[in-house]
Amino acid sequence: MEIIKWSNVSSERLNKISFTVLENQIVTLIGPSGAGKSSLLYLMNRLDDKRSGSITFKEKEIESYPIVELRQQIGMVFQSPALFDGTVSENVSYGPNLHNRDWSDEKTIKLLESVHLSPEFLHKPIDELSGGEQQRVAFLRTLANEPEILLLDEVTSALDLRNVELIEDFIRTLQKRGKTIFMVTHDVEQAERLGDQTFYLEKGELIETGESKEFFRSPQTERARRFLYRDGEGDE
Repeated sequence: MEIIKWSNVSSERLNKISFTVLENQIVTLIGPSGAGKSSLLYLMNRLDDKRSGSITFKEKEIESYPIVELRQQIGMVFQSPALFDGTVSENVSYGPNLHNRDWSDEKTIKLLESVHLSPEFLHKPIDELSGGEQQRVAFLRTLANEPEILLLDEVTSALDLRNVELIEDFIRTLQKRGKTIFMVTHDVEQAERLGDQTFYLEKGELIETGESKEFFRSPQTERARRFLYRDGEGDE
């Protein structure tokens, strides 16, 4: 079932972008610095607003959703964890408490265990956590809102190999649980490993889209081939 559709969307940094994504897919976004990858994510939950075109979520214009509701359903995790001072429990429960949803320490513990963090982390201050642990808690804070779509902006770029593997395994688990995921990454091998679809952006344009394995095996555009075979990396 179609979950997100863009039709000729333009913004300050993007130009006439169109695509459709089905439920329960992982879409990886690659391209050089300044390509517009992060900008695409920001438009999806209205951290930025488009100038023209149409973005629909479950066949409704995103502007028709109250913005708080939209950000519950389309949640974002950033490159830097952006957690507030306090405990792990206070960070994870923030969203449910804000929206007057029933929440408990048991629910937080269950989420912690899903990312290989023990119940002992429940009342740990955020500033006592490693960078990898903070990034996992940032995931959980977003997931506590039970979003249908996750927007991931370079979420593993600052992590060591062990934490990258943990996060990638968790992303695959989330897909199995029915989440749709958009993931910006500078790591083209990661994009190939995780993606069902891959989007290649350059200078604010969506140059090529395709099934990930086919895209990396045989890109159809000269610009995508040049990016993959000459430098093969980029970030934003």
